[in-house]
Amino acid sequence: MPGSMTAPGFIVEGKGNPLSLQSASHGAGRVMSRSACKNSLTKSAMLKDLEAHGVHLIGGALDESPRAYKDIHRVMKLQAELVCVLGTFSPKIVRKDK
Repeated sequence: MPGSMTAPGFIVEGKGNPLSLQSASHGAGRVMSRSACKNSLTKSAMLKDLEAHGVHLIGGALDESPRAYKDIHRVMKLQAELVCVLGTFSPKIVRKDK
């Protein structure tokens, strides 16, 4: 389950909880729409965020800014009944659109 371009991703195994249709979220989810990102964030701030986390971006646009996504750690805590965390990874290279 991915977080944002700067947040860890989680390798999980589903617990098969029937109350959630044996499913879970596929990632952190957005707190900001794509148009809101374009209207309120800057490309230079996004690139500074990526640099601070040691992430090399190939492609990508402002609407994928790490600031557009929920805190993956909070999302994972809310899914404790749905998945077992097997491992985590930190992004170092992110490939987005052209």
